[in-house]
Amino acid sequence: MSSPNFIDYVKICCRSGAGGAGSAHFFRAKGIPKGGPDGGDGGRGGHVILRGNAQLWTLLHLKYKKHIIAQPGESGSENRKHGANGEDAIIEVPVGCVAKDAETGELLAEITEDGQEIILVPGGRGGLGNDHFKSPTNQAPHYAQPGEPGKEQWIIIELKILADVGLVGFPNAGKSTLLSKVSAAKPEIADYPFTTLVPNLGVVKYREFKSFVMADIPGIIEGASEGKGLGLRFLRHIERNSILLFLVSAEKLNINEEYKILLKELKKYNPELLDKKRILAISKSDLLDDELKNDIKKTLPRNIPHLFISSHTGEGLQALKDLIWKHLNEH
Repeated sequence: MSSPNFIDYVKICCRSGAGGAGSAHFFRAKGIPKGGPDGGDGGRGGHVILRGNAQLWTLLHLKYKKHIIAQPGESGSENRKHGANGEDAIIEVPVGCVAKDAETGELLAEITEDGQEIILVPGGRGGLGNDHFKSPTNQAPHYAQPGEPGKEQWIIIELKILADVGLVGFPNAGKSTLLSKVSAAKPEIADYPFTTLVPNLGVVKYREFKSFVMADIPGIIEGASEGKGLGLRFLRHIERNSILLFLVSAEKLNINEEYKILLKELKKYNPELLDKKRILAISKSDLLDDELKNDIKKTLPRNIPHLFISSHTGEGLQALKDLIWKHLNEH
């Protein structure tokens, strides 16, 4: 994923189609100058529909398309002919998107499968023709229903990446390097903070023919849940991960304190994130000798599993994949 092309948030105006008017027509034929009412119903206005597409990975195609407009339904006509329904407006989005009302923040739709369709803004109903209004006391009604107007609504669409494992850590903790070592993903890697500006996905091959998906989320800083740094923009991508892999560099003086800060930011953003399975990995552990590792182990939290890994030497990477696979397949 390159930074200019990864768009995970758009705000668009959606307008459904108006329903077609019913017809107030009367049957006329040779020898029947005053036939009864035979006006048909109007067609339904087009819906605005959200559809999942597994081939998409960004909302770039919607970035400059601010208005989505469905077609109106056609009017009814003679001989009880029903007007054609208006053409629906289809918004194709990546799997993992949610749609919200821009004014209230109400969740309107959530796309979790390829091909899944949800009506965002329904089209107006078509009006009834005068054939519906005839009665013994009114055998020649000269009126029919107009179609219902369409609806207009501002919608926010957000992409939340679907991955089995989400990498959580401060900038320069080695997340991108780890992803590049265990998968075929090629994220930008450099020795300075905020190298990663967009989430990166990689498929990790695990023994024989098994695999799982790992996501490298841009680095979190203290205060990310209040909007500092890049954290708030990308914290939502962690919400869909089955496992959170916390990565803390061995260069840090207090690894447990770093872990607690990361945990605090996640809790502030969404307390439900703490219900997910967690693994703590101490990266760049090739910088440590056995004595230092033993000293660090004594300070680590006891309630989650931890490993020492090195993307440079490959230390602990297979054990990490084994542990991840075990957690993913626990009932």
